[in-house]
This record gives sequence, C-alpha cells and structure tokens, in this order.
Amino acid sequence: MEASIHERTDGKATHGIAEKSDYLEGPLAKAIEHQTVKLPSDLFLWGAVASMGLSLSLKLLKRKDDSAFVGQWAAPLLLLGVYNKLVKVSDAGAFSSPTVS
Repeated sequence: MEASIHERTDGKATHGIAEKSDYLEGPLAKAIEHQTVKLPSDLFLWGAVASMGLSLSLKLLKRKDDSAFVGQWAAPLLLLGVYNKLVKVSDAGAFSSPTVS
C-alpha cells in the first residue's frame, strides 16, 4: 500500500491528511451540528445510565422483553454523546455557544 501524499499550496506535503476545506458539510449537517452543540455532553451519558437502570428495574419486575428493549438504548445514546463531543471540539462546533442568562 502506498501512502497518499498531497501537495499543499505552501509547498508542504500532507501524508494522507485531508485539509478542512476538502470536506464541506451540507446544509442539513450544518443545521444538525448547530443544534447539537447546544446539548450538554453529560445529557447522553446520564441518558445511557438511566436506560441501563430502567432496564435492570424491568428485568427485576420479570418484564424481560421490555428490559431488553430499553437496555439497547444505552449504546446509541453513548454514540450520540461521542458525536456531540466531536462536533464540539471540531470547527463545526465553532458556532456561538449558548450563554445562560
């Protein structure tokens, strides 16, 4: 396998690393990211923990199917939390942060 080398305008090579301008987001992605940065990252973590707790409670109440259904919410919530954090640390998260007034 060959590593791709891109020549930049300033003469420096980027070894397989794309420039930010190479990937522009569409209007839908920008709108989603603009709303996503407003949510605290803890929201997704606590949502995942709550779904696990609710799943355990349902399991103890012998509601096996409901328990399995609710228990499966944890992974997507954690993934949404990771996405939220990535948006916040990237330039897409450079939207003006909401201030509490």
